[in-house]
Amino acid sequence: MTDLNLDLGFDKPRSQTRVVVAMSGGVDSSVTAALLKEEGYDVIGMTMQLYDHGEVVAKKACCAGIDIYDAKNVADKIGIPHYVLNFESKFKESVMEDFADTYLKGETPIPCVRCNETVKFRDMFQMAKDLGADCLATGHYVKRFDGPHGPELHGANDSARDQSYFLFSTTKEQLNFLRFPLGGMPKSETREHAHRHGLTVADKPDSQDICFVPDGNYAKIVERLRPGALEEGNILDLEGTVLGRHNGIINYTIGQRRGLGIATTDGSALYVIRLNPETHDVIVGPKEALARRDIGISGITWLGYGAEQAESYDISVKIRSTQAPLPATLKFTGERTGTITLETPEYGVSGGQACVFYQGSRVLGGGWIQSL
Repeated sequence: MTDLNLDLGFDKPRSQTRVVVAMSGGVDSSVTAALLKEEGYDVIGMTMQLYDHGEVVAKKACCAGIDIYDAKNVADKIGIPHYVLNFESKFKESVMEDFADTYLKGETPIPCVRCNETVKFRDMFQMAKDLGADCLATGHYVKRFDGPHGPELHGANDSARDQSYFLFSTTKEQLNFLRFPLGGMPKSETREHAHRHGLTVADKPDSQDICFVPDGNYAKIVERLRPGALEEGNILDLEGTVLGRHNGIINYTIGQRRGLGIATTDGSALYVIRLNPETHDVIVGPKEALARRDIGISGITWLGYGAEQAESYDISVKIRSTQAPLPATLKFTGERTGTITLETPEYGVSGGQACVFYQGSRVLGGGWIQSL
């Protein structure tokens, strides 16, 4: 097993160091709580109830019925207090409604990031501080180091499990309060610790879907949240010729090839190039029309190089969570806006997605990709 270093960096006995653990009911956060308890910290478990509607509760979705039950069982097993926080209305307003509105704007949302930057790392932070916690620990696979200019966020040792992409909007103040005990170990070892502690969630599968869309039917959620907002429209080529009809732009994403329901006379492939929410048009074309080197970024969170921002930086970026970092240049155009210029063109870049900035393993921040 990995030589665990669970020193959380506080200059006082562990028994007097209070740690609130965000427990989702999965194996990662459960093991985080168990290891910290084992190491002698004063641990409190905290679980968010984010929704409680019909079929979602019946499925294994994060922060709904079954997972709250699992988190409580783990807390009882390892002997720590456990609190359930009802954040349903805040989650609906901050995450689910933003999800629907982003799709209706012709963009592709990332609700997990929105949840981290609003409900989890804002409201849960405050609750943890109200309980007198010295820090909030999570089961994310990332690492945190104290650097010369304050805490730094780094990718996990196991690149296949690295979740730093989803935490780019973490502020310096939040990062100062956060701890990530699992960042140095592979997932297989996490499960070994779960078995060692006799946790019932040791073999629980990882959630693969957006928590409030367990069946993957995004359109159904958007229609429920925004009744009547789904409108039919035309599928056009780049010259404006009508090639077909569609039943709502939320059913399409930039770069999509399959399921367009149209064909070219020469059999060449067509891709979704743009979505126009004002006219409800889906614009399609050849793959080369997807190429982008310059990407506008808004809502930038900056975690790098101390307090000052230079005019530009040579960095690497991820515009999808699973891809390898791409060489790029970041130029700031305002306090929280900038332009990314990629060394080589990238295809299928979609507005509403995140662009995360890296220097080696360190996360320098990130922002939201703007539509063309």
